[in-house]
Amino acid sequence: MDQQEYDTNLTILPLSEPSVLQWQSEALCAQTDPEAFFPEKGGSTREAKRVCSACSVRVECLEYALATDERFGIWGGLSERERRRLKKQAI
Repeated sequence: MDQQEYDTNLTILPLSEPSVLQWQSEALCAQTDPEAFFPEKGGSTREAKRVCSACSVRVECLEYALATDERFGIWGGLSERERRRLKKQAI
């Protein structure tokens, strides 16, 4: 899924709510090699994005990354550069 398919009206919840991070227990990335989600500079993001595309909590993951201004790794199926671009589109 590419960034154009994401809704730019994402709901950003306060991170102090306990239920906000509950999605992490359902995340497919927690069951796979974490190195795929934090590739070396210039490394492939293909495997991580493939896992994300099948994940039921992809949107929650992306919302978390946007809310916390996560600068590294693949979150919600997007790289840091793609998340920055998405944030700019939403402004």
